[in-house]
Amino acid sequence: MSNPHHLHTDLFTTIVQHTPLISIDLIIRNHHGEVLLGKRLNAPAKGFWFTPGGRIYKDEKMADAFRRIAHDELGVSASLSDASFIGTFEHFYEDSVFGDHITTHYVVLAYTLHTSTLNLQNLSFINDQHDEYQWISVEDLINDQTVHTHVKWYFTNASVS
Repeated sequence: MSNPHHLHTDLFTTIVQHTPLISIDLIIRNHHGEVLLGKRLNAPAKGFWFTPGGRIYKDEKMADAFRRIAHDELGVSASLSDASFIGTFEHFYEDSVFGDHITTHYVVLAYTLHTSTLNLQNLSFINDQHDEYQWISVEDLINDQTVHTHVKWYFTNASVS
């Protein structure tokens, strides 16, 4: 059975060209206060360290999207009730998964999760968005040029606990 949320490339290109995408980003914190980041494999933000996250599909409830994203990005079970909402952010990119000729606009719902609510035993979990993960302090991520600016906004434009 095919995935009903897998859009044909031509259709998804048109959507990215003409509409914002709605997504959820997961700010995962450990007991040291460090943040989990993944190294992005795809544009936009390819090559940068970024928080795990993903877009919400048409007709998908936010709670269902949250569970799916946590599973797909981290291989864990987590629910929206485990998280704290920190705010809505807009991410604008000069490129897209389709190349430099199409910009990308995300409306991002950012949530914090603490590792005490997750079973993150296998950080070697690799997916089609990230090829490695790291724990990094907030101070270091703010000063690190390989951490994407949009990630830094979560700690400079909002109160992330």
